[in-house]
Amino acid sequence: MEALAGVPAERHHYSLLQVFTVLSLILSSATSIRGETRAIKIFYSCYRLDEPGAAYSTARVWLLRLGYYQLTREKEVAEDWVWIVDHTVQIGEEKAMLIVGLRLSCLPAVGQPLRHEDVEPITLEPVKESTGEVVYHQLKEAAKKTGVPKEIISDHGPDLSKGIELFCQEHPQTCAVYDIKHKMAALLRRELDQEPKWKAFIRQASQTKVSLQQTALAWLAPPNQRSKVRYMSVGEIIEWGKKVLEYDESPTKEPDREPPGGDHQKLLEKVGWLGEYRKELGEWGQIMELVTTTEKFVREKGLYRGSHEWLEKALRVEVVTETTARVKEELVRFVKEESEKAKEGERLLGSSEVIESVFGKFKRLEGNHAKSGITGLLLAIGAMVSETSLKIVKQALESTKTKHVLEWCREKLGKTVQAKKREVFRNHDKRNKSWINSRSPPEPFSSL
Repeated sequence: MEALAGVPAERHHYSLLQVFTVLSLILSSATSIRGETRAIKIFYSCYRLDEPGAAYSTARVWLLRLGYYQLTREKEVAEDWVWIVDHTVQIGEEKAMLIVGLRLSCLPAVGQPLRHEDVEPITLEPVKESTGEVVYHQLKEAAKKTGVPKEIISDHGPDLSKGIELFCQEHPQTCAVYDIKHKMAALLRRELDQEPKWKAFIRQASQTKVSLQQTALAWLAPPNQRSKVRYMSVGEIIEWGKKVLEYDESPTKEPDREPPGGDHQKLLEKVGWLGEYRKELGEWGQIMELVTTTEKFVREKGLYRGSHEWLEKALRVEVVTETTARVKEELVRFVKEESEKAKEGERLLGSSEVIESVFGKFKRLEGNHAKSGITGLLLAIGAMVSETSLKIVKQALESTKTKHVLEWCREKLGKTVQAKKREVFRNHDKRNKSWINSRSPPEPFSSL
């Protein structure tokens, strides 16, 4: 590998070491493409290296070529593939179906979560409309690459759920598994949405955040509540309420010492209402303890015959109410139903968190590009998973040309939001530019 580092790939100018370093910074160090190219130039300048640093556009093309290579290279055909399926959405009407996968024989050891490099990109398909039938056909196409999978795991979105159901009807050897994180969120939504006190608690927490965020008591403000994924972060706001109550009633608190930002009376005026929810916060906290224990168990140990028995022993709470007993019973029942899809001695994947993490990394990389809708940068997702080494980079550069990336973009992507905006307002921009240059304004709407 060291022999490869200092030489360029075939028909390339830059050394493989620089290409690999550039891609590693982008993919592994949370560095933007522009930031990475500047960092490389600074590094080369400081160490007086002769090779020039690559430009932003060059680094972007390298990234997309690697993504295209990882996505389109031949996959091993086997019967024990696990597919993790989800959609990423952007501004505009398009969304993209992503399937990543790995073989059950390659699952990490018990207790170790999946990493990005453990999975392979199988399908990356932008669409304007996604229905169950569309998803079904996308799954059929994916099966041509890996063979029919043993397991498909998803968040049970309506279109995904219907498409997977159709696929499993045709291929009974495939089982559909409900991602544990989304199942827990659905359970919390059902349990909490029907409680008036929960809705009142959330409303007062939102009002408290607004009243505190520009004051000296900002440290006391509750966490943000994201409307779209609120029930995936329920634990944060429940924990906040319990911590504030505990702080206010702590026997070790120094009586003569004021809280940061104001006296104790001011603190009570802002968050004293939490005392009305003391009992509920205790029960909600117990529900969250059950949920997080179940999620951690499935994420780390997977699904296997008899796993629900071990889970039931782990689900212990000090005070059992009617609600917590019902939640515990449903959690054990859910894990039992899912684990029975595994054969004797087989361990299935129970969490799709790796694909959520990939989407998070992609959105961080996109930055302001997300305002343009889905662009060619989507191919970077292919580079974010699977192994990236000097050898892989060399193979990607030598087998994938820039024209392959451009052809893929033309075939799969329509015009971006920004491209449509430029096209519609082109005449307006020209008139403005002409007016600025001539200092004499044109007649309004003359060419519209």
